[in-house]
Amino acid sequence: MGKAAEPPMDGGDIEPIDLKAALEERYLAYALSTIMGRALPDVRDGLKPVHRRIVHAMRVLRLDPGQGYKKCARIVGDVMGKFHPHGDAAIYDAMVRLAQDFSVRYPLIDGQGNFGNVDGDSAAAMRYTEARMTDVAMLLLRGIDEDAVDFRPTYNEEDEEPVVLPGAFPNLLANGSSGIAVGMATSIPPHNAAELCDAALKLIETPDATTDQLLRFVQGPDFPTGGVVVDSQAAIREAYETGRGGFRVRARWEKEDVGRGNWVVVVTEIPYQVQKSKLIEKIAELLQARKLPLLADIRDESAEDVRVVIEPRSRTVDPEILMESLFRLTDFETRIPLNMNVLSGGKVPKVLSLKEALSEWLAHQREVLVRRARHRLAQIERRLEIVAGYLVAFLNIDEVIRIIREEDEPKAVMMRRFELTDVQAEAILNMRLRSLRKLEEFELKREFDALTVEKAEKEALLGSDEQQWSAIAAEVREVRETFSKKTRLGKRRTMFADAPNHALDDIQTALIEKEPVTVVLSQKGFLRGMKGHLTDPAALSFREGDGLKLAFHAMTTDKLIFLSTGGRAFTLSADKLPGGRGQGEPIRLAVEMDDDQDIATGFVADPERLRLLVASDGNGFVASEAEMLSATRKGKQLVNISGKQALRFAVPVGEGNFVAIVGENRKLLVFPLSQVPQMARGKGVRLQRYKDGGVSDVTVFKMADGLSWTDSAGRSFTRAEAELLEWRGDRAQAGRLVPKGFPKSNKFVG
Repeated sequence: MGKAAEPPMDGGDIEPIDLKAALEERYLAYALSTIMGRALPDVRDGLKPVHRRIVHAMRVLRLDPGQGYKKCARIVGDVMGKFHPHGDAAIYDAMVRLAQDFSVRYPLIDGQGNFGNVDGDSAAAMRYTEARMTDVAMLLLRGIDEDAVDFRPTYNEEDEEPVVLPGAFPNLLANGSSGIAVGMATSIPPHNAAELCDAALKLIETPDATTDQLLRFVQGPDFPTGGVVVDSQAAIREAYETGRGGFRVRARWEKEDVGRGNWVVVVTEIPYQVQKSKLIEKIAELLQARKLPLLADIRDESAEDVRVVIEPRSRTVDPEILMESLFRLTDFETRIPLNMNVLSGGKVPKVLSLKEALSEWLAHQREVLVRRARHRLAQIERRLEIVAGYLVAFLNIDEVIRIIREEDEPKAVMMRRFELTDVQAEAILNMRLRSLRKLEEFELKREFDALTVEKAEKEALLGSDEQQWSAIAAEVREVRETFSKKTRLGKRRTMFADAPNHALDDIQTALIEKEPVTVVLSQKGFLRGMKGHLTDPAALSFREGDGLKLAFHAMTTDKLIFLSTGGRAFTLSADKLPGGRGQGEPIRLAVEMDDDQDIATGFVADPERLRLLVASDGNGFVASEAEMLSATRKGKQLVNISGKQALRFAVPVGEGNFVAIVGENRKLLVFPLSQVPQMARGKGVRLQRYKDGGVSDVTVFKMADGLSWTDSAGRSFTRAEAELLEWRGDRAQAGRLVPKGFPKSNKFVG
């Protein structure tokens, strides 16, 4: 190997460049090329360069709707070789999408062969498929041969391509667009062409029309796959006013009876751009993971139309709750974003409102109209000049023939003799002998008169804004009639509805498999959920030095309330409890509780039930369990506790009408429950007065049934109303010593 060349000592031709500036310049160039040439559509024709080049190449190949099909490989080859120097796969993918009636609301390409399906299967290779243009593509090209738009050299300067298409169809909003550029993105859902034409006509009539006025015509998106939009009118209005927002789209479904009281749900339309096969796979996975307890089975019975059958677990299931659970967990409901970020005027990336997008399209239509009119006017003037020369020749036919036969320079002689222009003289010399018929003279006069009238019309059109807008309105009406809602293609597919207003709890419950569970809390605060309803929780094993504090039965769909000694209420879901295989997990991992506090009690929440809350100092009040529910780990403060006091009891009220409270001093007091106030939060009122100590136990009972207690041996005792007179009193009294036979534990349950 030779020695590496040394850099010249004086620096030579090496030019030092600041790295930061160089990177900025190059990255900006890349960003601009991505924004302008790849990701964002032009507001005027709604196309990106690749789509525009595909349509233009098909026009050059004369693939009109009435002509035969050509192989897609031929079309892609022409696009790549002449106009779009990128990969053939990217061009073919873009072309396939323009032919898919489930991807594009108004396809620009009429495809023959396998162009993919809604299940997500890809199209056949380009050598197998064929294509031609649709009427929509022809509308986009209308007037392109009449100098309607500018052309620019192609990438190799061997040919020319249009900068933008004339776009007589409101393609940007009708077919939508999506793309990701550098630092910006676009997402425009498809709309109904007839509605857009109505809104455009309103704008022509009233240029300062508001978004509200336009939304009387444009109801919202119209997806090729149908579906139901469940957003409020206010949200839809806001999205179109600002150009940013989104739409919640749900599958369309109906309940179908299958006899003997059984039913199934049949989904006939799925949201836009959702692959049906992947959607069903996802639901099957959720079914196996037991995340959809209301669902028994799902199967795809689709042929050409979508038909997904959903079987409920039982006939008693509410179909709306079943579907609501599916909407929450699957792509049966999706959010389609709206971000109308487009190239305004073909140059500036800008987020446009509905009104601005339609206005720019109409402004482009006006420019196309004016350019076509000027082009036609120039053609008329050229033809009038030639026809006027022909008429002179016919009036002096013998002299013209003589000059042509006898003169050496007939053209110059004719120009002098009849005051003809060079163009007229050349046209006469090139005229065929068969044109000398007498009939031809009448036809020339008729043509001259017709062209003169048309010239006056075009001049009047170019000189009048009113006439221009009138002509544009006529063209827009023609498009509206072609794609009216009465036609199969133009009929609105997406409907609007309000989402059913089901309670959140109903839907959450529907997502949980309903199973029995035993909630177990140890003395040291370890919590677990044992499967099934255990009959003897005392037989459970615990860590060394630990034991059972409380255990109760619940269902996995239940909410559990735990009350701390500090007077806070915490809510946990029974299905989220740690499994019963181990010794459980500390409850402090699930709730935020102060270190000096502990769990006083726990139970299954019943929003309809009342409980008597009692602190260790004998203060208390009645509270509803609905007030105890909370959605955070911090819980909810219910009882205001001061000093060394603590919350001790949360006794269910049930049908009880009297309170029996016993103190650590073994004094019992019985008083009416009506003397205790019901509160949402507070310290409460004094239930029993003590000199020393505090409350030992409390219960709420129905006086007609008497007061009952159980001793340590399990024997039950009941004192009737007459036998309780000695202990009857009012709230806040001290009470009297307990009756004979009351348990030594000082508890109503010994």
